[in-house]
Amino acid sequence: MHSAPRYASNEGVADAIAKALGKDVIDIAEAHGEIAVHVVTARLVEVMTALRDQCAYQQLMEIAGVDWPDHDPRFEVVYCLLSLTKNHRIRVHVRTNEEVPVPSVTGIWPVAGWLEREVFDMYGVVFEGNSDLRRILTDYGFSGHPQRKDFPLTGYTELRYSEEHKRVMYEPVSLAQDFRKFDFMSPWEGADYVLPGDEKGE
Repeated sequence: MHSAPRYASNEGVADAIAKALGKDVIDIAEAHGEIAVHVVTARLVEVMTALRDQCAYQQLMEIAGVDWPDHDPRFEVVYCLLSLTKNHRIRVHVRTNEEVPVPSVTGIWPVAGWLEREVFDMYGVVFEGNSDLRRILTDYGFSGHPQRKDFPLTGYTELRYSEEHKRVMYEPVSLAQDFRKFDFMSPWEGADYVLPGDEKGE
């Protein structure tokens, strides 16, 4: 028989976190049953250490990036923490831009190494103290950061893995002429072209 969760609700959690973190907290907000803690970016390592040691959030589950092009600073890095002993989750938010690095938390949770690399690859956020900050999802020599809101949705080159050459190949984008014709009509509105398989309905 399973025991009841230590935290049946968020009641008292925000106050406990605010007390543990003190002046490092910018804001604590509760919405949709979740608690989000916005903290001073430069104090991230100290904040995470306190959350782990004093508030029992032992596990780092995820690091995500968010791009707010109209905000200053532009980027937000979100850390999802889990307390195994209290059966509770919180989110920790920090803000930064392209020039200001975010302190790495790899010294607290080694798993953060790959998670920070993903945010770096997708958004261009730099993590100070990560000894292996390389791209992890895009190809070598890739230009830009695909999850930024201003990243172009299409370009002039495409890449694919060639089994013949045993490497990634870069080639000019080529669209067959058939894919350049758009009538924006649904099949139910009487499109005048014949699709493969239409002959079966006759």
